[in-house]
Amino acid sequence: MAILTAMPQAKIPANIGQVTLEYETMGRATDPAVLLIMGFGAQLINWSDQFCQILVDQGFYVIRFDNRDCGLSTKLDGVVVDPNAVVAAALSGQELPAVPYTLSDMAQDAIELLNHLGIDSAHILGASMGGMIAQTLVIEHPERARSLISLFSVTGEFEYGAPTAEAAEVLLGPPPTDRQAFIDASPNYGVWQSKRYFDEVAVKREAARAFDRSFYPEGSSRQLAAIYASGSRAEGLQQLQTPTLVIHGKDDTLLPPDGGKRTAELVPGSTFLLVADMGHDLPEPLLPFITGAMTAHMKLAEWQRATGH
Repeated sequence: MAILTAMPQAKIPANIGQVTLEYETMGRATDPAVLLIMGFGAQLINWSDQFCQILVDQGFYVIRFDNRDCGLSTKLDGVVVDPNAVVAAALSGQELPAVPYTLSDMAQDAIELLNHLGIDSAHILGASMGGMIAQTLVIEHPERARSLISLFSVTGEFEYGAPTAEAAEVLLGPPPTDRQAFIDASPNYGVWQSKRYFDEVAVKREAARAFDRSFYPEGSSRQLAAIYASGSRAEGLQQLQTPTLVIHGKDDTLLPPDGGKRTAELVPGSTFLLVADMGHDLPEPLLPFITGAMTAHMKLAEWQRATGH
């Protein structure tokens, strides 16, 4: 399914028009909603059906969607940005070049999706860049969040959670454009994934699925620019009163765990869960443990809302 959202005007070329979001829902609309926000260049299918079904079975209404510039949502074809210039300016504290959109705009997309579905508030669960968007959403729209779960993400402070050189090289290198070459190269992602549970066959299968659904590396440059142009969320995170769970894997080399630890340190009353044998992914053997922590957090937040505690 798809929805239309109004494109914010700030820093946006006037001719872009509207954003269309592709989304899917699972479960009963009468149950508390969980909005899943995926990461950099990743599609809604990266939230596995198994992961979503566990949340549904625990009594939640699950919503997953493609961010702008990836998957089946609007792609800003031809909108030029120099992400290297944005990154360099951000790291040096110089004036930022204009960017097509920021994390605030991507958070507003998520808000518009909730509006479209008639949902006043939801549990906001974001992974990686999706965690950055989730943090931004809760900071800017706290009334829309029943709770926050920030999964292997960071605060926007460059001194925390910086990727290793090897992980950054894999992430930012141009992907092969040939389907088979893309699939063959996908085990390179193992540099940041869970070492104990790495499954090359599964990685290649998911790479093929993602390529066939939507191969669009152009969008990644604009998403990267949005990340670096959006700056630190430290001040906003310190003001949060939303029940917050921060989850990070000890094996994460893409956004190392000090980024998650810093997030939890900033958010008052938050819980930090550091998971052994977990990298920058959600391996199937860890799903019962991870989803158990998530659903316990969300159910506690529901109880607190109901009782006023």
